[in-house]
Amino acid sequence: MLRNVRPNDAPSICAIYNHYVRHTSITFEESPVSPGDMELRILEVTETLPWLVCEEGGELIGYSYASPWKHRSAYRHSVEVTTYLHPTSVGKGKGSEMLAALFAELRNRPIHCVIGGVALPNPASVALLEKFALRKVAHFREVGYKFGRWIDVGYWQLVL
Repeated sequence: MLRNVRPNDAPSICAIYNHYVRHTSITFEESPVSPGDMELRILEVTETLPWLVCEEGGELIGYSYASPWKHRSAYRHSVEVTTYLHPTSVGKGKGSEMLAALFAELRNRPIHCVIGGVALPNPASVALLEKFALRKVAHFREVGYKFGRWIDVGYWQLVL
């Protein structure tokens, strides 16, 4: 089941996200996020853009949202999309389901450009973005440093 996020989803979202913070370089955040901080992020995003969650058996197993690409006014028609799944839900099509619903929401808004950033290597995230016709437009070498190593970041883009 997909639905719009609610502020009280913050603890479940943190449980998913903080796994990636602690154990992967998928996010460049290095310290776990508190439910209070996540609730503020949710409220900030949902003022103008969609944030969806996926539930299965009453449990929140993933989320996908769009956030402003940059905060200067000329960028107002460009967004960055983000999707995270509980590790036990990866590879079951839920990421695609959430991203399809997110794209449907974005097409009903004055959004012109969708961007996805990926810490590399990450073949699953690249495949997910390319499934939705995003194409690689940039590759930055060694721009992040986590777990004692330098990490590249690629960017994918789709003009709606």
